[in-house]
Amino acid sequence: MKLGRRDGAGIVAKPPRDKLGMLLYGGDAMRVALKRQEYLKALLGPAAEEEMRLTRIAAGDLRREPALLMDAIKAVGFFPGPRAAFVEGASEVVAQTIVQTMGDWQPGDAQIVVSAGDLKKTSKLLKAFEGHRDAYAWGIYDDPSDRAEIERLLRDAKLRADGPAMAALEDLARSLDPGDFRQTLEKLSLYMLSAPYTPVSLDDIAACAPASIEAAVDDILNIVAEKQSALIGPLMRRLQSQGVNAVTLSIMAMRHFRTLHRTACNPGAPVWGVRDRDRVVRQSRDWGAAKLDTALGILTDTDLQLRSAGQTAPAMAIIERTFIRLAMFGAS
Repeated sequence: MKLGRRDGAGIVAKPPRDKLGMLLYGGDAMRVALKRQEYLKALLGPAAEEEMRLTRIAAGDLRREPALLMDAIKAVGFFPGPRAAFVEGASEVVAQTIVQTMGDWQPGDAQIVVSAGDLKKTSKLLKAFEGHRDAYAWGIYDDPSDRAEIERLLRDAKLRADGPAMAALEDLARSLDPGDFRQTLEKLSLYMLSAPYTPVSLDDIAACAPASIEAAVDDILNIVAEKQSALIGPLMRRLQSQGVNAVTLSIMAMRHFRTLHRTACNPGAPVWGVRDRDRVVRQSRDWGAAKLDTALGILTDTDLQLRSAGQTAPAMAIIERTFIRLAMFGAS
């Protein structure tokens, strides 16, 4: 049975135990590996390997010893519970062995779980899983985590995010590969360890975001705050090529200019949560509280425009135009 994204996510979250198994494939090995880990954990529980209910078979080993998979699905374990035989990195070289084993599978045998790279539509392995009424095939592509998946990951990490914080996490999911995004959530969970299920803030997310993304965003924000409008365009092209999107830039710009405004309104007060405090103080003094108040109004209008359901203009063009407008306003 062929699965789409929504159905695939549902099966991975709650795998039926009476099925033959599942094929997970795609060009991004990290994405495939993460989904395979989720599937096996949900199917077998966290102690499967210690209880010898999971047999791992490398594709190269299966090629040399085709009987490994059959032995694994028919073996009877010492511990009760569901069992699985996992073939990692399968290709057409071992497809025939897997297809033959599928033909001999019976209810009560261990499930057959297979991970693979990109598979053509003519693949024997793909056709076997898609055509079997008790098996699943899910192609995992380079789509970022959607809101439902992010919410599930947050629940697993004992985190909550609402409003702008959830939007920032969705943007971060689009900017990072799945492994880095999960590591960020793990870091955020540790950061919030003393207050589980407390809604995370934008500052919490910024504190845990990968340094490479945050540093790149810091560059453009400093250029805007220092009124170097001629440098904005080239850096925006680079940020866009790195996967940074408009809403992330809008959120981080609001945070930066709020910090400048707070600093300008309270000269001499400590400046927290920034990389270069002296630079922030210089920027806030150069702008002044009145201009920063206007700048925050401009950024708020831009943020509302980016989130508008009727918005048709390219989002990155909108935020770039706003940054240029801010830099020129600050220099006036």
